[in-house]
Order: sequence, then structure tokens, then C-alpha cells
Amino acid sequence: MKTLARTIPFLLAALLLGAQAAHAQEAQIRKTLGERIPQLAQIDEVSTTPMKGLYEIRLGTDVYYTDASGNFLIQGELIDTGARRNLTEDRVNKLTAIDFKSLPLQDAFKVVHGKGERQLVVFEDPNCGYCKRFEKDMQKVDNVTLHVFLYPILSADSAEKSRNIWCAKDPAAVWQDHMLRDVAPPAASCDVGALQRNLALGRKHKITGTPTLIFPDGSRVPGAIAGAEVDQRLNALASTK
Repeated sequence: MKTLARTIPFLLAALLLGAQAAHAQEAQIRKTLGERIPQLAQIDEVSTTPMKGLYEIRLGTDVYYTDASGNFLIQGELIDTGARRNLTEDRVNKLTAIDFKSLPLQDAFKVVHGKGERQLVVFEDPNCGYCKRFEKDMQKVDNVTLHVFLYPILSADSAEKSRNIWCAKDPAAVWQDHMLRDVAPPAASCDVGALQRNLALGRKHKITGTPTLIFPDGSRVPGAIAGAEVDQRLNALASTK
């Protein structure tokens, strides 16, 4: 017990020195990069990486790497060759994950396939060719509810088409007529506050293209993927519950 009592103060002192050294290292990185690159004056986070001497710096959801002094800046991907993992991709996926339960589903309409027990959120533009391909491929996927957030960002008339779809008596039917059969949405009008909120929501989460898929675990996929892959991902999530 006496030995333990004598050892504890040394351990605490070592931990304190380590924390002070880490803080000083972070301060040095912030100071150097902030002085040399104005865009890096407000770094959100500095952290160590599995690679000795390499530090991650984070600005929002953007990730860069630097040395201990901030003399070098690396923009690229960090790969763990032993684990065969893209550490940068893993990190960005975690940073860009969205709390599925927090999404305002009242600002989306539903397209239900079969029983619709599985859930998927999709941000789509009515002028998006990849969205049309995605919608056609999703016809092969059963037992899923698509929560479609209209996200008019691609063309001059995207907002008009989105308004006509959102304000329709049956938005899902008009949407599918347009996306699957190239039927122009008939003119309609109503309060389109939901569309403005969708745009704000997308900007908040840095959704820059359509379609963007968001799965119930918060993971996102930018771009159209095959219906079979959607089915596989949803099944994998269901099996982990």
C-alpha cells in the first residue's frame, strides 16, 4: 500500500505533463497554420492519428493532416494498409452522419413499396437524371418506404417542378409519373415553406448533389446506387437490431 501511495503522485504528474505537452503541440499547430493559411485560422479540432507524428485537423466535416509543427499540410486520404481501411473515409463518414430520427419527415412525402417496413430518406431534384435512374431501379426493391425530400438545386425550373409536385393532391403519384414516365407535373400552388426548409437542411448537412441517400443508421450515400445495394444495406441494418 505504501508503494502504491508513493507511485500515484508520480503517475498523476506524468499524466499532467502529457496533457500539457499535447496542449502545447495543438497550440503550435493552430498558431502556425493560422498565421500561414488564413482559411485555417479557425480550426475546429486537432487530434492525433494512428501514424506517429501525423495530426488530423478538422474544419467542419473537412479533414486535413499536418506534422507536429504545422509546417506541412496534407490534403488526401490516410490508408491503414494492415487493416485495409481508409481511415479518412471512415472519419468523414462519421462526421457527415445524420441523426435519422431528427429529420423533419413532415417536409417529405412517402413513396411506399410493398409493406414499407424499412425506411430510407432521399434528397432528390425533379430534373436529376441520376434520380430518375435511381427511382426506376428502386421499383425492384420491396418492403421499403422512401421519404422523398424535394431538393431543387440543379436547374432553373427545378423549384417550379418541385412546387407543382409538393402541392399536388397526391405528391407521390405525381412524382412517380414524372420520374418514371416523364409526365410533366401539372401546375399547382400552396405554401412551399417545406421546400425552403429542405434547402436549408441540405446546406446545413452539406448535401451538394442528388440523389443523396440517408439510411436509418445515419450513414449517407451521395449519388445513385443500384437497388440491389440499397436492399442489401437495409437488410444488414435490420439484422443488427
